[in-house]
Amino acid sequence: MNLLRILLFVAAPVLVLGQSSSLGSLAVSSSDTPGPITAKERVRWVMESTVGPASLAGGLFSAGWGTLFNVPREYGTHWDGYGKRYGMRLTGIATSNVMEAGLGAMWGEDPRYIRAAGAPFGTRVGQILKMTFLAQNSDGKLKPAYARYIAISGNNFLSNTWRADSEATNSRATIRIGLGFLGRMGGNTFEEFWPDVRQRFFSRSKPQTPSVQRTVDPN
Repeated sequence: MNLLRILLFVAAPVLVLGQSSSLGSLAVSSSDTPGPITAKERVRWVMESTVGPASLAGGLFSAGWGTLFNVPREYGTHWDGYGKRYGMRLTGIATSNVMEAGLGAMWGEDPRYIRAAGAPFGTRVGQILKMTFLAQNSDGKLKPAYARYIAISGNNFLSNTWRADSEATNSRATIRIGLGFLGRMGGNTFEEFWPDVRQRFFSRSKPQTPSVQRTVDPN
């Protein structure tokens, strides 16, 4: 419960600041400002967010942590338990992503993360935090990510029906909701900075002419 309170404490000012220019005006490249999302792009987002490298790698650490501390205890501390934990997380991630993409389509909520490439480091960190709780609508404005709230909360309470008994409680579901938003924050961090890391350390192509940066106010 304390974890959820912390997240709500963080989210409240973010929801307010998301409507202001202090975090709203970001120097980003035009390629990092997506247009309205299409049905095909929603399906792609679900697939990449569920079985993409970042998600699968996160599952390895999550299942390993649970196995190390034997949570839930019904699974044990062996490879079989590790596999069950990995599968349980993957099932939850898939359910949440499908719910978010599907519900968001009803009122034009875009689940994709918008990078703040080229902006100062502090602004990029602010973007990561802000986009954990906000999403772009069909008009290009940032609004509370209602589909995400419903998906993460609904998935974690729904999964009580198939989880191990020690995990199938309302209090444990509440904790998982908080962890779900922390996980989204971690995914945003990866999407924000990984392209820079990849370009710097793994790109072998010839240097390209720097793209023109423009200031975009998503509000």
